[in-house]
Amino acid sequence: MRLAILIYQYFPYGGQQRDFLKIAKQAVANGHDVTVYCMRWDGVLPEGIAVQHVPVSAKTRHLLYQRYTEWVQDRIAEEAYDLVLGFNKMPGLDMYFAADPCFAAKLERDKRPLIKYLPRYRHFLAYEQAVFRTGADTKVMLLSPQQLEEFCQYYPGSKERLHVVPPGLSSNRFPGDDRLARRKRFREAQNLNSHDIAIVQVGSGFRIKGVDRSIRSVAALPDDLRNRCKLYIVGQGKSGSYRRLARRLGVSQQVLFLGGRDDIPDILSGCDYMLHPAIQESAGYSILEGIVNGLPVLTTDTCGYAYHVEHSGAGVVSPSPFSQQSLNDALRDMLQSDERLKWQENGLAYGKAANLRGMADYVVTMLEQEYAQRQSGQEAEV
Repeated sequence: MRLAILIYQYFPYGGQQRDFLKIAKQAVANGHDVTVYCMRWDGVLPEGIAVQHVPVSAKTRHLLYQRYTEWVQDRIAEEAYDLVLGFNKMPGLDMYFAADPCFAAKLERDKRPLIKYLPRYRHFLAYEQAVFRTGADTKVMLLSPQQLEEFCQYYPGSKERLHVVPPGLSSNRFPGDDRLARRKRFREAQNLNSHDIAIVQVGSGFRIKGVDRSIRSVAALPDDLRNRCKLYIVGQGKSGSYRRLARRLGVSQQVLFLGGRDDIPDILSGCDYMLHPAIQESAGYSILEGIVNGLPVLTTDTCGYAYHVEHSGAGVVSPSPFSQQSLNDALRDMLQSDERLKWQENGLAYGKAANLRGMADYVVTMLEQEYAQRQSGQEAEV
């Protein structure tokens, strides 16, 4: 099978990008020919995967994406691929991997009445409708039941084409036999003693991940508890405004920005809790990573993988509508609770029992089945 994969950009630390690379590598491992079309690639080029740079530019994001789509569609028509898999919503996809939430739902929640008439919002809605509208034939892979419910609400005619896939946690995100050594290494490097409480938030794109919410929650802790805490923000993003917020709230010594990191297993082993109060998250792999590493997780119900916290009994889910005070109270109560050991044990057990790493194989199997059906259909026509 000759497979074209479309993704606007790749960088090593995004959840969407990590899923894309796992799927691309699995397709190559299964013997398929894979070509990736992207505008920007940051990181090592993967062996066995052809990466085609899309040379387009524009002053606005929606115009940039339109030019990307036009350029790629011309190339795909010339190359005659067997299947086209997209990781961003756009016309012309055979399969779509839905790493992003429902845009129609986002528009409805937005209280600005004229926003839907702006060009960029019309663009994103039109590209979503190209995938999900009644009559489209793009098959869609979703990350969570929450996504399934939302897309079915706004695009009821698409239900038969929607499929929820299992998570795709990497093996190195699960705790190993060296967990205690990793914990010691991280805590010594950060000068943490046995009484210090290390809280971690992992994710690129600080606004949508709710980093400001996390900083405010730490700042609201009682003095004696707050002084024992360190909040580690791990991921790529512009940190300037968040550093200023921490200074203004008097917690600049408690909030540390570590940037994008490759030593996530050390960090997960070395920390005591995970905080992930995202505004919106289709999945939230870091939530799962926290659970399986025994970190009690505090997250929001707007995250697709929040249901894993509830199923595992490994933390607390803050309900909608979001309240900063409720989040503050939940964090304080968690840090003072006697339930920490129970949350930890539940998370470790969940990591061993649940299917949390089969995503890439599942998706490639779907691609292979679709390809086989199309081949059978072509043979029947002949």
